[in-house]
Order: sequence, then C-alpha cells, then structure tokens
Amino acid sequence: MKENSDGFVRADQIDLKSIDEQLERHLNKALTIEKKKQREEDGVDHVRNTSSIATAIKFKSVAATGGGVGGVTLKKQRLEWEIDPSNLIIKSVIARGTFGTVHRGVYDGQDVAVKMLDWGEEGQRTEAEIASLRSAFTQEVAVWHKLDHPNVTKFIGATMGSSELQIQTDNGLISMPSNICCVVVEYLAGGALKSFLIKNRRRKLAFKVVIQLALDLARGLSYLHSQKIVHRDVKTENMLLDKTRTVKIADFGVARVEASNPNDMTGETGTLGYMAPEVLNGNPYNRKCDVYSFGICLWEIYCCDMPYPDLSFSEITSAVVRQNLRPEIPRCCPSSLANVMKRCWDANHDKRPEMDEVVSMLEAIDTSKGGGMIPVDQQQGCLCFRKYRGP
Repeated sequence: MKENSDGFVRADQIDLKSIDEQLERHLNKALTIEKKKQREEDGVDHVRNTSSIATAIKFKSVAATGGGVGGVTLKKQRLEWEIDPSNLIIKSVIARGTFGTVHRGVYDGQDVAVKMLDWGEEGQRTEAEIASLRSAFTQEVAVWHKLDHPNVTKFIGATMGSSELQIQTDNGLISMPSNICCVVVEYLAGGALKSFLIKNRRRKLAFKVVIQLALDLARGLSYLHSQKIVHRDVKTENMLLDKTRTVKIADFGVARVEASNPNDMTGETGTLGYMAPEVLNGNPYNRKCDVYSFGICLWEIYCCDMPYPDLSFSEITSAVVRQNLRPEIPRCCPSSLANVMKRCWDANHDKRPEMDEVVSMLEAIDTSKGGGMIPVDQQQGCLCFRKYRGP
C-alpha cells in the first residue's frame, strides 16, 4: 500500500486479501483473550464481553467486503468544516477564475454554490506551488467557517482532495480528480453586485437603493473587523446579492486575521482601482485598507460606473499614490454621501473612520431627499456626470 505525493492512498494498490488475513489473526487473538476473561469474570462481565466479541466479528465481516477497509486504516475523523462529499451534487458552471470555477450545486437538499480549485495534474506545478495553494485554501476555510452575519455569505463546508467529488452532466455523474478542492456556500440568486451595477449603468439607482446597498456592505465589513478579519479585496465583484437584493460579502481567498503589528501585513494584495495607497506602496497596513476600498465601492454604487475607466494599471498606481487621484464625485451627489466617500478614501489611513462609524453615518442620511443619479426623464434627474443619460 503506497501513498502519493499528496498523502492520499491509491485504492488500486490496496491488497484487501493481505489486510483481511492480518485482521483475521488479530481477531483470533482477541477472541482467545475474551474467552479467558469470560471464565474469570462474573456473569455481568460475561455479557459485556460477549457483546464485544460480536462487535469485533461484525467489524471483520464489513472489512472483508472491502468497504470497511477505509474505515479501519484510511478514514480520518472529519474536521468541523469538512462536508460529506457523497452528499454533494455539483452542476453547471456559473463563474470562472484563475485557479478554478464556481458551480451551482445541491448539498443535503440545499441549493449551494461550489467554488472548485483545480491545482493542475501531477507534474504541472511544483510542490512549493501546490503547498502555497493548499495553504491559501485552508486559510480561506479557517477564516470563513467561523463567520455568522446576514451580510456575509453563509459558509456550509469544504473538502480538500476528495476522490468522492462528482459533477452532474447530461450524460450522468462524472468523478473529479482527487486533487480538486472545493468550498461550499449558500447560493445567492442575485449574482455579483458589480453585474447589478453594470445593468443599471444608464438607468442608475434611486438614492434609497444606493444607501441600502451601501449599508449592507458597511455592516458586513464592520462585522468582519469586529472579528479581527481584514478582507483585503473589497470590490463590487466580490459582493453578492440574494433574491431580496441584500448584499453579502464573499470570496475570502486573500482575507486574513489582522496582525497585531501592522508591519506584519505588507504586500500588494487586492485589486487595482480599489487598493489603498499604503497597499499599492507595499507599506504596512491594517483594516483601514478595507475602509478605503469601501469608499471606492460607495462611489461605484452611487454612479453605477467604473472608477478610472481611461487609465492603465500603472497610471492608476502612480496617480493614486503620488497625485492623490480619486474618482470624480458628481455634483448631484448629496454632501452627506460625498463626505462618507472622502473620509473613507483619505490618503492617511489614520484619518479614515472605522466601519462601525461608517454605518452610523450612512444610517443618518435622509433618503427622502435626493434621487440619486436618476436620468432626466425621471423625477429629480441629474445630468452632471455623463454626457448620455437615460435608458
């Protein structure tokens, strides 16, 4: 019986006959000991020991079929976040990424989304690369499985390198390679917030909808920060909507527990356009990098537009850090909301508010005044930001 480089035993190399013979010897020895005890102990002990023998014989019978061998030597106790792969049905792809795909699925009768990570066939990646990917996977799971908030996507479970994963196709179930790992979360029918904003790019959103979406995101981030978690990739693409249009934070692939020493958190992590100046510079940072990213998202939610559409990545980095470039706030934007944006994306992270303060500022905004960037043919229209308005 051999193990591959990932530590998983190959089923085709298990000698069931040899295992059964070894088990037979162990059981016979156990039966001899049990019989000796029966002669020496009283009636109560006799009943208990007879039951033990029956259990041992039953165990041998299961193992002899081959199905119980995994229970004897291979199967380990599941961690609290591990799912039972046999209860998971994976269906069609709904999104694709660098290292894998997101599928629709069903787990124990519940609609789910399944984030599958494919680290490549053996030989395509170095051991160091695979180790790094596995570490990132377990880090995401470790962060996510402890979270419980209405504005954070509900984590259901995960599995790493299971041979029981199957995808449902028109031609039946297809087994997946054992190097596939997956994260299972609640399925959110509304899709990504970014997609919702793009659909409304010309029509724009009512002001009360802007504030509702912003509050959902702010409350979710406030909760994460209260748990000492920095998301590090806050952007509208990583925010999902349920069927009631509630925003839920997703994708904890680069999230981490906040270091007590800011110097321990460095490196360019996130998405250009949303990254705080200190992150772009490779300087130490803390949870306030999420506050900066929220400010950009807030602008995006209000404008239903992309920040810096005409700049290259290198131009964005240089301008944000050296020229203090920020998205242009339309003149029609209520000052109460514009003030939140400006405070959140302040170049000095110490001057940015905490997310719970952002929640309070948004809750204080009167949504009965201001129609958002509603086109001119609707009530309270705005023409101050884009040349072409209207549906």
